[in-house]
Amino acid sequence: MPRRKRKPKDPQPAADAVVEEEPCLRQTAPLQLRYYGDPVLRKKAEPVEEITAAELQLAEEMLITMYATGNGIGLAATQVGVLKRFLIVDVGEDDDEAYEPVMLFNPEILSAEGEAVAEEGCLSIPDVTADVKRPEKVVVEGINVARERVRIEADGLLARALQHEIDHLNGVLFIDRLSGLKRQLLSSQLRQIQLAERPR
Repeated sequence: MPRRKRKPKDPQPAADAVVEEEPCLRQTAPLQLRYYGDPVLRKKAEPVEEITAAELQLAEEMLITMYATGNGIGLAATQVGVLKRFLIVDVGEDDDEAYEPVMLFNPEILSAEGEAVAEEGCLSIPDVTADVKRPEKVVVEGINVARERVRIEADGLLARALQHEIDHLNGVLFIDRLSGLKRQLLSSQLRQIQLAERPR
Protein backbone atom coordinates (compact mmCIF):
# COMPACT_ATOMS: atom_id res chain seq x y z
CA MET A 1 0.00 0.00 0.00
CA PRO A 2 1.48 3.41 -0.91
CA ARG A 3 1.32 6.67 0.99
CA ARG A 4 -1.55 8.96 0.14
CA LYS A 5 -0.52 11.48 -2.48
CA ARG A 6 -1.12 15.16 -1.84
CA LYS A 7 -3.45 16.63 -4.41
CA PRO A 8 -1.85 19.33 -6.60
CA LYS A 9 -2.95 22.92 -6.04
CA ASP A 10 -3.94 23.27 -9.69
CA PRO A 11 -5.58 20.04 -10.87
CA GLN A 12 -5.96 21.33 -14.43
CA PRO A 13 -3.27 19.88 -16.76
CA ALA A 14 -1.36 22.17 -19.07
CA ALA A 15 -2.69 22.36 -22.62
CA ASP A 16 0.14 20.20 -23.95
CA ALA A 17 0.21 17.78 -21.01
CA VAL A 18 -0.28 14.06 -21.57
CA VAL A 19 -3.19 13.05 -19.37
CA GLU A 20 -2.80 9.26 -19.74
CA GLU A 21 0.64 7.73 -19.73
CA GLU A 22 1.76 4.16 -20.14
CA PRO A 23 2.18 2.69 -16.64
CA CYS A 24 5.76 2.15 -15.56
CA LEU A 25 6.14 -1.26 -13.94
CA ARG A 26 9.54 -0.71 -12.49
CA GLN A 27 12.30 -3.04 -11.43
CA THR A 28 12.54 -3.33 -7.65
CA ALA A 29 15.18 -4.85 -5.40
CA PRO A 30 16.13 -6.96 -3.59
CA LEU A 31 12.71 -8.49 -4.38
CA GLN A 32 10.64 -7.83 -7.49
CA LEU A 33 7.15 -6.44 -6.99
CA ARG A 34 4.39 -8.31 -8.80
CA TYR A 35 1.87 -6.19 -10.65
CA TYR A 36 -1.84 -6.37 -11.44
CA GLY A 37 -2.49 -9.20 -13.84
CA ASP A 38 0.11 -11.49 -12.26
CA PRO A 39 -1.73 -14.68 -11.18
CA VAL A 40 0.17 -14.88 -7.87
CA LEU A 41 -1.75 -11.83 -6.59
CA ARG A 42 -4.96 -13.88 -6.73
CA LYS A 43 -3.62 -16.84 -4.76
CA LYS A 44 -4.11 -17.42 -1.05
CA ALA A 45 -0.90 -17.50 0.98
CA GLU A 46 -0.06 -20.50 3.15
CA PRO A 47 0.48 -20.26 6.94
CA VAL A 48 4.08 -20.17 8.13
CA GLU A 49 4.61 -23.32 10.19
CA GLU A 50 8.08 -22.37 11.49
CA ILE A 51 9.95 -19.08 11.43
CA THR A 52 13.37 -20.10 10.14
CA ALA A 53 16.33 -18.10 8.86
CA ALA A 54 14.68 -18.09 5.42
CA GLU A 55 11.55 -16.36 6.80
CA LEU A 56 13.65 -13.78 8.64
CA GLN A 57 15.62 -13.08 5.45
CA LEU A 58 12.33 -12.66 3.58
CA ALA A 59 11.22 -10.14 6.23
CA GLU A 60 14.42 -8.13 5.88
CA GLU A 61 14.34 -8.15 2.07
CA MET A 62 10.67 -7.19 1.98
CA LEU A 63 11.31 -4.25 4.31
CA ILE A 64 14.19 -3.03 2.10
CA THR A 65 12.06 -3.47 -1.03
CA MET A 66 9.14 -1.55 0.46
CA TYR A 67 11.32 1.35 1.61
CA ALA A 68 13.06 1.43 -1.80
CA THR A 69 9.74 2.22 -3.51
CA GLY A 70 9.88 5.60 -1.79
CA ASN A 71 6.19 5.69 -0.91
CA GLY A 72 5.27 2.25 0.41
CA ILE A 73 3.66 1.83 3.83
CA GLY A 74 2.70 -1.82 3.49
CA LEU A 75 3.74 -4.96 1.66
CA ALA A 76 2.46 -8.54 1.70
CA ALA A 77 4.59 -11.54 0.74
CA THR A 78 2.29 -12.37 -2.18
CA GLN A 79 3.24 -8.99 -3.71
CA VAL A 80 6.77 -10.28 -4.17
CA GLY A 81 5.62 -13.68 -5.39
CA VAL A 82 5.98 -15.55 -2.09
CA LEU A 83 2.91 -17.49 -0.97
CA LYS A 84 3.57 -17.20 2.77
CA ARG A 85 1.36 -15.41 5.26
CA PHE A 86 3.63 -12.51 6.14
CA LEU A 87 3.15 -8.75 5.97
CA ILE A 88 4.91 -5.51 6.77
CA VAL A 89 3.25 -2.19 7.61
CA ASP A 90 5.05 1.04 8.44
CA VAL A 91 2.77 4.07 8.50
CA GLY A 92 5.47 6.24 10.08
CA GLU A 93 3.48 9.00 11.78
CA ASP A 94 -0.30 9.22 11.68
CA ASP A 95 -2.21 11.95 13.53
CA ASP A 96 1.04 13.02 15.25
CA GLU A 97 1.58 9.51 16.66
CA ALA A 98 4.74 7.63 15.66
CA TYR A 99 4.54 3.93 14.91
CA GLU A 100 7.21 1.25 14.68
CA PRO A 101 7.13 -1.07 11.65
CA VAL A 102 4.69 -3.96 12.11
CA MET A 103 6.05 -7.28 10.80
CA LEU A 104 3.66 -10.20 11.27
CA PHE A 105 3.59 -13.85 10.33
CA ASN A 106 0.15 -15.49 10.12
CA PRO A 107 -1.77 -12.26 10.81
CA GLU A 108 -5.46 -12.66 11.63
CA ILE A 109 -8.20 -10.11 12.22
CA LEU A 110 -9.88 -11.03 15.51
CA SER A 111 -12.46 -8.26 15.55
CA ALA A 112 -13.49 -5.18 13.61
CA GLU A 113 -15.81 -2.27 14.35
CA GLY A 114 -17.02 1.00 12.91
CA GLU A 115 -16.85 2.14 9.33
CA ALA A 116 -14.60 4.58 7.48
CA VAL A 117 -14.04 5.57 3.86
CA ALA A 118 -10.60 6.70 2.69
CA GLU A 119 -8.48 6.73 -0.43
CA GLU A 120 -6.36 3.66 -1.07
CA GLY A 121 -3.78 2.69 -3.63
CA CYS A 122 -1.49 -0.29 -4.04
CA LEU A 123 2.16 -0.78 -4.96
CA SER A 124 1.02 -3.65 -7.20
CA ILE A 125 -1.51 -1.42 -9.00
CA PRO A 126 0.56 1.73 -9.64
CA ASP A 127 -1.13 5.12 -10.10
CA VAL A 128 -4.62 3.78 -9.38
CA THR A 129 -6.47 5.06 -6.32
CA ALA A 130 -10.07 4.92 -5.09
CA ASP A 131 -12.10 5.49 -1.95
CA VAL A 132 -12.58 2.22 -0.08
CA LYS A 133 -14.96 1.49 2.81
CA ARG A 134 -13.47 -0.59 5.61
CA PRO A 135 -13.94 -1.11 9.37
CA GLU A 136 -12.50 1.84 11.28
CA LYS A 137 -10.90 -0.23 14.05
CA VAL A 138 -9.45 -3.73 14.10
CA VAL A 139 -7.73 -6.10 16.49
CA VAL A 140 -5.06 -8.13 14.70
CA GLU A 141 -3.04 -11.01 16.08
CA GLY A 142 0.08 -12.62 14.64
CA ILE A 143 3.67 -13.63 15.33
CA ASN A 144 6.45 -11.04 15.12
CA VAL A 145 10.03 -11.55 13.92
CA ALA A 146 11.08 -12.28 17.52
CA ARG A 147 8.73 -15.30 17.29
CA GLU A 148 6.38 -13.77 19.88
CA ARG A 149 2.60 -13.82 19.53
CA VAL A 150 1.36 -10.23 19.59
CA ARG A 151 -2.01 -8.51 19.49
CA ILE A 152 -2.42 -5.08 17.90
CA GLU A 153 -5.38 -2.78 18.45
CA ALA A 154 -5.36 -0.37 15.52
CA ASP A 155 -7.43 2.45 14.09
CA GLY A 156 -6.94 5.08 11.40
CA LEU A 157 -4.28 4.51 8.76
CA LEU A 158 -2.66 1.62 10.64
CA ALA A 159 -5.97 -0.30 10.73
CA ARG A 160 -6.56 0.37 7.05
CA ALA A 161 -3.05 -0.71 6.03
CA LEU A 162 -3.27 -3.93 8.06
CA GLN A 163 -6.60 -4.82 6.46
CA HIS A 164 -5.25 -4.00 2.98
CA GLU A 165 -2.23 -6.29 3.41
CA ILE A 166 -4.23 -9.13 5.00
CA ASP A 167 -6.53 -8.91 1.97
CA HIS A 168 -3.46 -9.48 -0.23
CA LEU A 169 -2.66 -12.67 1.69
CA ASN A 170 -6.16 -13.89 0.81
CA GLY A 171 -5.82 -13.04 -2.88
CA VAL A 172 -8.02 -9.95 -2.56
CA LEU A 173 -7.12 -6.54 -4.05
CA PHE A 174 -8.51 -3.19 -2.93
CA ILE A 175 -10.29 -2.79 -6.27
CA ASP A 176 -12.37 -5.88 -5.38
CA ARG A 177 -13.98 -3.79 -2.65
CA LEU A 178 -15.27 -1.18 -5.12
CA SER A 179 -18.70 -1.06 -6.72
CA GLY A 180 -19.07 -2.36 -10.26
CA LEU A 181 -19.41 1.21 -11.55
CA LYS A 182 -16.23 2.39 -9.83
CA ARG A 183 -14.29 -0.58 -11.21
CA GLN A 184 -15.67 0.13 -14.67
CA LEU A 185 -14.32 3.68 -14.42
CA LEU A 186 -10.87 2.27 -13.64
CA SER A 187 -10.98 -0.46 -16.30
CA SER A 188 -8.85 1.42 -18.83
CA GLN A 189 -6.07 2.03 -16.29
CA LEU A 190 -6.19 -1.56 -15.08
CA ARG A 191 -5.98 -2.88 -18.63
CA GLN A 192 -2.94 -0.68 -19.31
CA ILE A 193 -1.19 -2.22 -16.31
CA GLN A 194 -2.06 -5.72 -17.49
CA LEU A 195 -0.63 -5.02 -20.95
CA ALA A 196 2.47 -3.13 -19.79
CA GLU A 197 5.90 -4.70 -20.16
CA ARG A 198 6.86 -6.62 -17.02
CA PRO A 199 10.22 -6.20 -15.30
CA ARG A 200 12.47 -9.22 -15.84
